[in-house]
Amino acid sequence: MNRTDRLYALVEELRAVAPRPRSARWLADRFEVDARTIRRDIGALQESGVPIYPELGRGGGYVLDRAYTLPPVNITPREAIAAAVALETMADTPFLDAARSVLHKILAVMPPSGVEAVAELAGRIRLAELEPAGVPARQVLRTAGDALLSRTVLAIEYVDRNGATSHRLIEPVELLGAGRQWYLVGWCRLRQEVRGFRLDRMRRAAPTNETAPPRSIEPAWQGGLDVPATRLQLPGRADSSRKADRMLS
Repeated sequence: MNRTDRLYALVEELRAVAPRPRSARWLADRFEVDARTIRRDIGALQESGVPIYPELGRGGGYVLDRAYTLPPVNITPREAIAAAVALETMADTPFLDAARSVLHKILAVMPPSGVEAVAELAGRIRLAELEPAGVPARQVLRTAGDALLSRTVLAIEYVDRNGATSHRLIEPVELLGAGRQWYLVGWCRLRQEVRGFRLDRMRRAAPTNETAPPRSIEPAWQGGLDVPATRLQLPGRADSSRKADRMLS
């Protein structure tokens, strides 16, 4: 039994006996692995949000919250493959690591037969590798995404379109994606105005210990590249955004 199958079966086992506990040793014997492997599996399930708790004392073990039910296992192989293909298009974005985590969670809640179908279908899909001009460093992509989430002021080393290098402190406001090209939009303390910085032109990006104050970039700010942009929409939410012209330097 591979790990994905074992994780699924482990939750099913605990759900079947909830609220009674199962010890790590009992589960290890049940799945023919050692207790250390079971503890690692339990840890992985807890990190993914499954409410498994240790019950201490004599006769204790791991308990699954009796109110918990498995997420609806109605993800089709086609949907899982669509997520995997979409992931490949995110290689040059600030969200690659999070996307990989989502794909692992999708596979973890699928039944073993579904995972096998996904693997078989994936083996019959090939993606051509293109070399886009100006690929941002993985560290820069990750740092930009983290800074936007935490509103952390960034210290960057930036090369502009003319090849001039500068060092700046940036208060991140938005990320703007244009195909495989991404910009960090923020308040530039060097220029004392909102600017857009291409991530592939950042030679270095490091978080500081300072939290940026809330800022707005309206009205549209000035720069050198005019890009029509639309707010990211989530399924089921009303489109409350409007298209705006962004001027990027």
